[in-house]
Amino acid sequence: MRIICAPDSFKESMSALEAAEAMAAGIHEVNPTADCRLVPMADGGEGTTGSIIDALGGEMIELPAMDALGRLVTAHYGWVADRRLAVIETAQAIGLERIAPADRDVELASSYGAGQMIADALARGAGHLIIGLGGSATNDGGAGLISALGARFLDSSGAPIGPGGAALIDLASVDLSGVDPLLAACRIELACDVDNPLLGPIGASAVFGPQKGASPEQVARLDAALAHYADVMEAACGVAFRDIPGAGAAGGMGTPLMALAHPEVRPGVQIVIETVGLAEQVAGADWVFTGEGSIDFQTLHGKTLMGVLGVAREAGVPVIMFGGQITEAARPLLDQGVTACMPIVGRVSDLATALAQGPANLQAASAVVMRLLQASTTL
Repeated sequence: MRIICAPDSFKESMSALEAAEAMAAGIHEVNPTADCRLVPMADGGEGTTGSIIDALGGEMIELPAMDALGRLVTAHYGWVADRRLAVIETAQAIGLERIAPADRDVELASSYGAGQMIADALARGAGHLIIGLGGSATNDGGAGLISALGARFLDSSGAPIGPGGAALIDLASVDLSGVDPLLAACRIELACDVDNPLLGPIGASAVFGPQKGASPEQVARLDAALAHYADVMEAACGVAFRDIPGAGAAGGMGTPLMALAHPEVRPGVQIVIETVGLAEQVAGADWVFTGEGSIDFQTLHGKTLMGVLGVAREAGVPVIMFGGQITEAARPLLDQGVTACMPIVGRVSDLATALAQGPANLQAASAVVMRLLQASTTL
């Protein structure tokens, strides 16, 4: 029997790889000879780097980088040498979670640190970049990011403007002559699960600015600054990017890449599915086990488990989902081809205990399911 163990992480409890290992351990308790293939998954957000690196046998590269407020931090990205592939979660450097709520300043926040990560990967010889845009503290249209790669943003006197989105209102010209030429030669995939444009009522500032602490007045200033930035930047590079779906993601961070490197902008889970070769792993399998911390209404809207389900359904392989909790909103999954949704918590406990016992609980639940599967084949 061949079973594909392809879970997402169980947030604050176990990584996707740890979850896959727990599933396999439970299966082997019941059937020691079962062929378990571990394929840790993610959807382009937190955990994507680890999932891809674990699946492809890469390594983590650490580097010093600036956080969104210009403070030095230690960030990391994934590197698969034989593929010349770098997997970069921009939030590693400039994530909102790196900044205490009292210190957040969305008008000043810069994406420079994300550009430092890209620059390091290019210098290492990357020919393929997967860049996750989620979780940033920034709203600067990616001006900081592309500055770290050699661009210069100047005011009317020819002096560099300050960092952050609000400073873009002072932008008079953009000098792109110093941008690392390796960028344009690189295949770039932007993991992006939103289709917001850069500007306007559903743009970067209006939708995501308040999540980063922006007041209504700051939202208005940032949107006006990004509109001015788009005017100057589009004229400099000859590419209209402001209305590209996804241009508003992460405070517009991907827009200079859209303008200069023509990346593929795709849902993160699809990038992960293709990169780790999930379809090839699933083909011919008997079962797919997947799971995440909470199986709920969000699961049905483009999250990791739906991507795994789509691949398995295409291959005609049945799926069992495991969750730390399973809400009533997940019931439609049964109509979409899921054989069963299995809760892993065996007894009432507080949240901290459930999180700490997550791997053991998942192993036990996998063993129970395996016994049921084996019993069904003997009936």
